[in-house]
Amino acid sequence: MHRFFISPDDLRNDHISLPEEVLRHMAVLRLGKGAEILLFDGIGNFCRCRIEHLGRQTGKVVVLSRDMERDSAFPIELMQALPKADKMELVLQKGTELGVSRFTPLYASRSVPRLAVRREHQRRERWLRIIREAARQSRRPVLPSLSDICSLDEALARCQSELRLMLWEEGSQPIDTVFPQRIPEGASVLVGPEGGFSDEEADIARRHGFVPVLFGPRILRSETAGFAAAAILQYRYGDLGGERAS
Repeated sequence: MHRFFISPDDLRNDHISLPEEVLRHMAVLRLGKGAEILLFDGIGNFCRCRIEHLGRQTGKVVVLSRDMERDSAFPIELMQALPKADKMELVLQKGTELGVSRFTPLYASRSVPRLAVRREHQRRERWLRIIREAARQSRRPVLPSLSDICSLDEALARCQSELRLMLWEEGSQPIDTVFPQRIPEGASVLVGPEGGFSDEEADIARRHGFVPVLFGPRILRSETAGFAAAAILQYRYGDLGGERAS
């Protein structure tokens, strides 16, 4: 059954008017009156609904039943220094598919892009749409959260994760040597920009409890390093590849 995300306020109604974004997806899927769909609010609640009306610009469904679904992914915060061009969009899309629960975009000293403040609202809305579509496609019941762009110092100061990993090729140890046997409550993964973190930034991260780790002999790009870490963490502690580790 096809899944879509709407606002929590709208999901509380028994008859729901569909937003434009959902209508566009339904038109591509060629859904029509009488078809049943699932509507999620992004925090785990969902409804099974039947389409009552569907036009080019308007649509309405009636709620048939309500339920709740938890996200089975291991909680991961991806603290990503902004990469060049539009690569952050790839980070958001693939990170959502791999179970990242929170994205924290940040500026580091070697970050190239300095995004225009005047376009902040439009950029954030686009990033949120990318997250929603990736969650819909990968059948995640809960939407990852997206923090505002901040400095490295701000991101480190706000971090509350039990396991803190910094992907850094200098003075690091293999990632599989730092994993605790007991499942931690969550993890934060800190990824630098294309030029990497400076020595000073790495020292600051270490003082905030981050352990420098690497994957092995290969150096991954900024926009792909977080994917690799998320996949490893989900395999070790989460829902990727079978039962959780004990």
